[in-house]
Amino acid sequence: MTVKTRDVWLPFPAREIDGLPDSFTYRHWDGEDAFPADPADCVFYVTPYMKSPAVTVRPLAAMPAVEVVQTLTAGTDHILGGLAELRPGVRLCNAAGVHTASTAELALALTLASLRGIPGMVRGQDREEWRFGVYDALADKSVLIIGYGSIGSAVEDRLVPFECGRITRVARSARSTPRGPVHALADLPELLPGADVVILTTPLTDATRGLAGAGFLARMKDGALLVNIARGPVVDTKSLLAEVESGRLCAALDVTDPEPLPAGHPLWHAPNVLITPHVGGSSTAFEPRAKRLLARQLTRFAAGDPVEHTVLITT
Repeated sequence: MTVKTRDVWLPFPAREIDGLPDSFTYRHWDGEDAFPADPADCVFYVTPYMKSPAVTVRPLAAMPAVEVVQTLTAGTDHILGGLAELRPGVRLCNAAGVHTASTAELALALTLASLRGIPGMVRGQDREEWRFGVYDALADKSVLIIGYGSIGSAVEDRLVPFECGRITRVARSARSTPRGPVHALADLPELLPGADVVILTTPLTDATRGLAGAGFLARMKDGALLVNIARGPVVDTKSLLAEVESGRLCAALDVTDPEPLPAGHPLWHAPNVLITPHVGGSSTAFEPRAKRLLARQLTRFAAGDPVEHTVLITT
């Protein structure tokens, strides 16, 4: 196989990214119907941001020379279906760190808004109603963070000043951190009953799909708040609906299953549910961080150094 050029496909115009190496021909493609060049010449493919999986994987089958597939998301589940089209040895990299600050901010915003009754107050403002009352504070609450990677750690950074009673960390396997122990997923049955707020920041994997199902939710204490900034399918929607419609649990969801949430879905009007439209990473913090990541990755790639944030290598 002869590659005519060493093309890099970017979802941003190359002129907008400082520090790109001169070693490549840059092609701008953000999911449009027409490809910007022959996909067979692409050696480094940066996927379009927040496009459907069908759009994202469409060029892959025609990219025999690609060496790196770089997403601009922390999760990579939307691209996995297209990797079977690739030859062995292709690196899939995620955008670890790009969305950390923005997503952690939203986790805190959803938690505070739900506890302090902000959605009801906004509706009250629309009706010119003065909804005085006593609302929950984050102070003294017990918070359980499930998925203690870079985002989970950043969520804890933002929780600390709010004087939480306890912050408990959970990841796939147990480990120690300077802030304290990280528990394994297997410990959840004992940890859930003590949490006032449960924040999901875990990636979507076979182990976490449906993690917050009927048994998980049943172990949460009465009146507890579930915050999902992970992926919609981490939560079983039917089981969550049963809990919030009964009034036993509250939920704040940046992601849903299905997604986008269709008109008429019962989650829209379920009591004590706050929904945002998957905007955890969609803030002004995203683009400058994404561009800096791409400049670093392509500089390493041009120099023959290993790229960072590799989540798998095709076999």
